[in-house]
Amino acid sequence: MNTDILKRNRVNVSGNGSKTIVFAHGFGCDQLVWNEVAPFFKKDYKVVLFDYVGSGNSDKSQYSTERYNSLQGYAQDLIEVCDALNLTNIVFVGHSVSSMIGVLASNERPDLMEKLIMISPSPHYLNESHYRGGFEKSDIDELLDMMEKNYKEWAKYLAPVAMGNEERPGLTKDFEKQLCSNDPVIARQFAEVTFSSDVRNELYKVATPTLILQTENDAIAPVEVGEFVHWKISNSEFVLMQATGHNPHITYPEETVTCIKAFLAK
Repeated sequence: MNTDILKRNRVNVSGNGSKTIVFAHGFGCDQLVWNEVAPFFKKDYKVVLFDYVGSGNSDKSQYSTERYNSLQGYAQDLIEVCDALNLTNIVFVGHSVSSMIGVLASNERPDLMEKLIMISPSPHYLNESHYRGGFEKSDIDELLDMMEKNYKEWAKYLAPVAMGNEERPGLTKDFEKQLCSNDPVIARQFAEVTFSSDVRNELYKVATPTLILQTENDAIAPVEVGEFVHWKISNSEFVLMQATGHNPHITYPEETVTCIKAFLAK
């Protein structure tokens, strides 16, 4: 067991199951976003939580602008965490950009994942002539510019957009606080890597049985994007949740748990 990697990525392992489920957070977050979901799997699974380098309580001294200049660097984090724990045939649950990080890791290491679960995934965020990712390039440029000039104002802007539950302002305020806890320089690079990524050509290579959990009124990853992912991954199941917003594991944890367990029971 490589304790340096476990410390670097602030890995936490709990649960008593013979199989392992790994939860991976999205951009701007850390492993704490799974607090209302992960405990429901401890009875039947070994539960692994971690922070990508540069996020949460990871060892930020290990952050490298070169390594994390693409999603491949984050996929390497995931692979190294699994190798440090001697894991194979895991259930991987990735939110948002972590869905695509999971795709890269699964394609590189087919032995790694038994099942792949994506929550609010997007392989490409930009609109193109025959593809609607949800954002124009000018939108992304403005967002990155705002992050550079006034990070806290950016967090205040993004939090309600991502949460999408106006009637529950407490959740938005908590998410804004979460965003503000990040290192602004690292967060901006992660944002640029995330929103400029294009993993569409990797989707058809995925052989792992995959669940795509899509919400309505997701301002970050619209329904048609989730449907595109489903269309590209042959062995996939698409579920349109009753939940709204981009973070159903935070806003609707009960439904999220139910959907995941239903897929794992098959």
